[in-house]
This record gives sequence, structure tokens and C-alpha cells, in this order.
Amino acid sequence: MENANKSFIENYGSILLLLLGIIIGCLIGIFAKDIVPYIKPLGDIFLNLLFVSIIPLIFFAISSSVANIEGNQRLGRIMGVMAGVFLITIIFAAISMIIVLKLFPIEQVVSSDPTATSPLMDNKESWGDRIVRFLTVGEFSNLLSRQSMLAFVIFSFLVGIAARKADEKAKSFIVFLNAGNEVMKNLLIMIMKLAPVGLGAYFAFQVYDLGPKLFDIYAKPMGIYYGYGIIYFFLFFTIYTFIANGRKGVSSYWKNNILPTFTALSTCSSLATMPVNLSASPKMGIPPSVANVVIPLGTTLHKHGSALSSILKIYVAFVLMGWNFFDPATLITAVGITVLVSIVAGGIPNGGYIGEMLMISVYGLPTEAIPAVMIIGTLVDPLATVLNATGDTMAAMLVTRFSGEKFTNQNLQ
Repeated sequence: MENANKSFIENYGSILLLLLGIIIGCLIGIFAKDIVPYIKPLGDIFLNLLFVSIIPLIFFAISSSVANIEGNQRLGRIMGVMAGVFLITIIFAAISMIIVLKLFPIEQVVSSDPTATSPLMDNKESWGDRIVRFLTVGEFSNLLSRQSMLAFVIFSFLVGIAARKADEKAKSFIVFLNAGNEVMKNLLIMIMKLAPVGLGAYFAFQVYDLGPKLFDIYAKPMGIYYGYGIIYFFLFFTIYTFIANGRKGVSSYWKNNILPTFTALSTCSSLATMPVNLSASPKMGIPPSVANVVIPLGTTLHKHGSALSSILKIYVAFVLMGWNFFDPATLITAVGITVLVSIVAGGIPNGGYIGEMLMISVYGLPTEAIPAVMIIGTLVDPLATVLNATGDTMAAMLVTRFSGEKFTNQNLQ
């Protein structure tokens, strides 16, 4: 009996501490609002520590993984399968939300101040220039900003390929990459010991800040998003992980997805969740050759929550304007925008605003639609981030299955 209790504490002690911290944070946000501004810095410190670790973690994780993959054919297979998984699952998410909105239409949505405008609307940057900015930077120092995350991911990936091509001459450099990867993993373990306090403080602030807005005029769009989003999370992620690795895949995914879920929910940041995903992936049986490539790339390029919210926001904007959303050309364009939003909306908190501006630009929406779209985007952000972030480990499991790589926990029950 004593051994059983010890095993339970070892397996679930950190999770129980995390839940306790979150519950206390929520209670503080409801009943002790005056102290929320004083404890919020604890959440900021935790989140900043995660952000500081992200840049070196991405570099060593991607570069070492790519450098250690044997054979160009294997790397190409992983990348090809990853692209297919990303595209197919995002398109499915968009189409499923269209079906939900057809079944549960929103008859009327009242926007906020119709004269409000976004400073992003003043951006005269061409789409060609934006593509260049998303993929590259002009100075090496700019790579170290999380605002240039996609460019940094590409750079890390190219460093790994260059190390592979150098063969024996790069042996010591690859040893350095492998050592750096191990060091950053241990740093992550140290930082995550602060999670109960840091995430609890963030939950207190979210309850304190967003609580009054949850029951105003945006209730129905939010109800649709949160209702279907939760169903999508548990139902389709279970189906995907079952396809990936059967019952073992479902069990290992949900057992080890608790901390990533709460991290995403409290921080509203896919980037902050990425280190936790990388830590959880070995427990899900995802091999490092897949996890260290798919998860960092997925943080930038693969977003189920953004796909669902993109369709919802386009629909709400059309309802505001009295336009027909279900016109075939509009639906095809909406799915295309959703795929682009999944790429351009970075992993930082509220990065979806870039995608919203893309949507407004393509459809030529008037300014009175902007406030409603942006407010809805803000209110659905917690669940959207959960779907975005935790979908990356699910995608990595699918890539493992269809690329021919082997799961590392075949002995799990």
C-alpha cells in the first residue's frame, strides 16, 4: 500500500500541485480581486522564463534533431508527412466549423463602437513584403526575437541540414548541438517547478480581467466556439491519436497532455507551451527525430484553434454586414484564409490579430466590423491556444505513424 501511494505521488504529485495552484488562482480572481495586481508579476516572471528559454531550446532541438537524422530520404519523408498532416487537419477543422455554423446560425451580433479602428489597418506593407518578413530577417540579432519565430525556425532547420552535409568535419559541432539540447531540457525541468505558482497567478488575472466580458453581447459566438471547441478537443484529438497509435496512443496522449493544456490555457501562448510539449512528447512515445522537428514547426504553422476561430470571425463579420457567408466562393476563400492564418498567426499571445487583418484585407470588410472581430478573437484566445498548442503533439504522433518512425513507448499499457 505504501509503495502504491509513493507511486501515485511520483506520477501525479506535480499535476496535483498544478491543479491546486490553478484553483487557488481562480478563487483569488473571484473573491480577492484587490490582490490580483500584486500576484500577477509572479505569472509574468514564470512566462518570461519560458520565453527566454524558447530561443535556445528551438535552436538546439531542431538543429540537433535534423543533424542526427540518418539519410536525406528519412528527413524528406518526415517533412513531407508533416506538411500533409498539417494541411489536412487544418482544412478539416475549418470545414467542421462551417458545418457547425450552418447548424447553429447566429441571427444577430451587435458590434461595439463602430467608429473604432485598428492601427494595423494603417499598415501599407505589401503581401510580398510580408512574406519576406515572415520567412527571413535582415540582421542576425533579429532572429533572437520571438517576433521572428518562423524565420528562426527556418534558420535552425538549415543549420541542422548544413551540419549533416559537413559529415565528419562537423562531428564536434553535432556533439555540441546534442549537449545543448540536453542542457536546455534540464533548464526546462527547473523552470517548470515554478508552474503551480506561475500558472495560478495567471489564472487569477484571467478570471479577474475577462470575467465580466463573458456574459455580454458576444455570448452566443463565444458559446458556439467554446462548446464546439471543447467537443473538437476531446473527440477529434482522441480520434487522431487513436489513428496514430491505437489505444496506447490515446492513453499516453491524454495522460501526458494535462500540463501542456493548463500551460496553454493560462498563458494564451503557443510559444510558452512549446517547451512543455517537448518535455511531454517522449512520454507520449514520440521519437526525438519527429518531436524536435514537428513541434517547433507546428508552433508556428499548425493551429486548430486559429482555424476554428478564423471561420467564426469571418462568419460574425458577414452577419454584421448582412452578407451571405454560405456562398460557395466565400466558403472556399474562408478555408484558404484559414490555412494562411494558421501560418501567419505567430505563437505569441494575441498573434491572431495578424490573421484578422488578413481576413479584413481579403474581404474588404468595413471598419465597423473590426471591433467585433477583434473582441471575439480576444475572448476565444484561451481555448484557441489550447487547441493550437496541444494539437502539435497530436500532429507529431500522426507524423510518427505515417512516416514509418517507431513509437518509443510500445510497452505502455
